[in-house]
Amino acid sequence: MAKTTKMKLIELMILKEDINNVLEFLGKRGNFQFQTELQDSANSGSNIYKDYFDKLQSIRSYLEIADVDDYEAASTMPTEADVATVNDIFNAVEELRQREVAIADNLKRVSDAYTEAQAFANLQVEYSELEHLSFLSLRIGKIDPAVVDELKFAVGDRAVIVPLGNDASRILAASSKKGRFALDSELRRFGFVGMEVPKDFKGIPEDVLESLKNQNEEAGHAVEEIARERKNYAETHAAEIIRLLRCLSIGLQVQTVRDKLESTQLVYRITGWIPASDSDAMMSELDELTEDRIAIRAYDPHEVPSVKQGHEKVPVKLTHGTVVSSFERIIFSYGAPLYGTVDPTPFVAFFFTLLFGIMFGDAGQGLVFVLIGILLCLKKFPPAKNWYKFGPVFVCIGTASTIMGLLTGEFFGNEHLLAPVSKFLTGLFVGKANAFHPILHMMPSADTVGKMFMFLGFTCGVGFVINSIGLVINFVNNLTLKHYGKAFFGKTGLCGALFFWYVVIMAVRIAAFGHAIAIYDWVVIALTLLGVFAAGPLERLVDGERPIFENGAFAAIIEGIVELLEVFSSYLSNSLSFLRVGAFALAHAVLGFIIFTMQSLVSNWAGSLAVYIIGNAVVVVLEGMIVAIQVMRLQYYEFFSKFFTETGKEFIPFKFTYNK
Repeated sequence: MAKTTKMKLIELMILKEDINNVLEFLGKRGNFQFQTELQDSANSGSNIYKDYFDKLQSIRSYLEIADVDDYEAASTMPTEADVATVNDIFNAVEELRQREVAIADNLKRVSDAYTEAQAFANLQVEYSELEHLSFLSLRIGKIDPAVVDELKFAVGDRAVIVPLGNDASRILAASSKKGRFALDSELRRFGFVGMEVPKDFKGIPEDVLESLKNQNEEAGHAVEEIARERKNYAETHAAEIIRLLRCLSIGLQVQTVRDKLESTQLVYRITGWIPASDSDAMMSELDELTEDRIAIRAYDPHEVPSVKQGHEKVPVKLTHGTVVSSFERIIFSYGAPLYGTVDPTPFVAFFFTLLFGIMFGDAGQGLVFVLIGILLCLKKFPPAKNWYKFGPVFVCIGTASTIMGLLTGEFFGNEHLLAPVSKFLTGLFVGKANAFHPILHMMPSADTVGKMFMFLGFTCGVGFVINSIGLVINFVNNLTLKHYGKAFFGKTGLCGALFFWYVVIMAVRIAAFGHAIAIYDWVVIALTLLGVFAAGPLERLVDGERPIFENGAFAAIIEGIVELLEVFSSYLSNSLSFLRVGAFALAHAVLGFIIFTMQSLVSNWAGSLAVYIIGNAVVVVLEGMIVAIQVMRLQYYEFFSKFFTETGKEFIPFKFTYNK
């Protein structure tokens, strides 16, 4: 059985002049995990690279340049020339931004002047003449055009409201001298803002209006020109800005880590875990990088005092190919296995695929999952970029569902389309005349009751295999960790496993061959249960711990009784839990039949097609999620519970992540 990746602890003594290069090297390699969590240092100052990074991000945002998600292999720590380039870009963009603001302000000012001039263009009497009328009080100003009609209604016959201009945003209000206070009150209520008008103002001459119009158009052209200039600058400098952002992000992270390291005035000390297979090459590259100005020591886990004393767990890394590695998150979402124990990922990958395929057997719907998996593997769908790593999982479960669908004869719930395929395949074995469809009949009926019970028995058999592998992994793990007591005794030890296996074999023997229970059956069962009942004392005896009865003989008896009850209940429930696999397979077949029947009941072809598509979409999404949850549950509670009695520490290496 494959085990977790072998690790080594390395200690690095690095000169101050080399620390940045070494940290950059470690961050790019992405295979070094610091031994202890880095803490903020009292000497940590402001990060100079963060200031430049934030400044450049604001420039990128202003220029509307799309951001990136990760690095390129060529990205490095920023040099002095890079910092100078950032400053140059900042100064150039800041000057561009100020000019754009000034031009925009000028456009607003000219536009407002032109609008106001248009408003007064139809005032052909000198304002001073109107103002001196003894019986008339005039007000000229701005108002919301939407409330002009309401204002007219409110003042009624007490005043005259004259819109100025085309948009009625300026008005002239006239009332008698006695009614001016009431007019002013109503104007204030409607948000009127008075304007200062020259006494000899009579109207806007045509040449002035034309001049203002030309100025307004020129200001608009200036805004368009500065926008084009900004766009051109963005196009010519986009690649350089993104390159600098990546470099500054690396520099930011290097300085953040460096400020947290243990150091003297001249030397930094780093300790961390790396895969043993990488240690020789990595140490050689570090020597070359620092021109032999680095001291390196490597330790096997059993040589590390904190590991030997049980104060530290060696981080666990799992090494697999592309397909199996896509199932690793199922393991780590439950917990990391202990270092040096069996790697369960290949078993999880196989059984997850198998169980999903059995419960979700439909060739058409399975092909949908295959297509989704291919798109994720090709990384062609940016909105689902966080799911790219699960592309192989979708391909696997989709393939399993398609194969099961071929056996059950279902294609998007239709039981007839695959009939030629089923008859061709069965004809290869029983002859063309005796060919039949489907190969595996899942629809409940009076003729298939016996087959359904056989299928449920098959799913229980799959559960027996999964439970057994979990028990074997637990036995191997405990032997590896030298926990001999746990390996041989207890409900998940060898005694519990032998009891489970023997009872199942005995039940099959009795059911299939009609054998009676013999005296040796009782002897074997009694001996295995004795190892379960006395697990606590026997474990302490084998492991050399004293006293044998840690909490007294009576407490040991009570614990033994509880262990016996758990053996019966847990193994029974663990086995019967896999009946849900068969039940979900039957339910899926029935659901497909219902959708197909509903579709056939709709006479309109468009409605029939809609029912068919929507029904299958609901099955793919909702039932797909439910089946995935059930498979996860079976993995967690029936498989992992056999050997995940203690979890380890996941290997999370230091590596650069692009800061946004």
